[in-house]
Amino acid sequence: MPAETDVEVATLIARLRGGDRGALAELFDKHRDKLRRMVQLRLDHRLAGRISASDVLQESYIDALKRIDHYFEKPDQPFFGWLRLVVGQRLADVHREHLAQKRNAGKDVTIDSPLAGDSACLAAYLLGHLTSPSHAAVKNEAFVQLEEALNQMDSVDREVLALRHFEELSNTDTAEILGIQPAAASKRYVRALAKLKQILETLPGFATE
Repeated sequence: MPAETDVEVATLIARLRGGDRGALAELFDKHRDKLRRMVQLRLDHRLAGRISASDVLQESYIDALKRIDHYFEKPDQPFFGWLRLVVGQRLADVHREHLAQKRNAGKDVTIDSPLAGDSACLAAYLLGHLTSPSHAAVKNEAFVQLEEALNQMDSVDREVLALRHFEELSNTDTAEILGIQPAAASKRYVRALAKLKQILETLPGFATE
């Protein structure tokens, strides 16, 4: 049986296993909000206005429909974790298609890696949701400073921060995605939040947030 505690989800997965493809649509809708937050955080900021989270999710659903047999090859994995991998691969494809030379390959982390929440994505998200200077040049400078500061964080701590604080996942989901114990995930989250607060306090326009 799939490693799901939610009875409704387990029932839908059983229907899907029996060939009811409509159950996939219901499962996808059940997790849509969490998947949308994932895409909104991790979609490269340079694609704003060109690619929407809805576009990525629509294509991801089609991908999931085509690959559902892959899930049943390893049915003990949480279904949400599998869906998240499918969406992550779609994001990787979008980035390759639209940003062929997106970053320095030596510093890059693949989008479908557990540590895919990079500093640039987090910096862009923070600048878009917190008070910051409005002048473009100042904002660009703040982006560079924030990205560099976030890049100094431990990569696992940074990903825990992305999953818990920005994607709003539970500690259990975060631990499962990263393959660590829940207690370790919780400890890293507290540490990452403290580090983020310290970083923001050094940047103009963020100290009061």
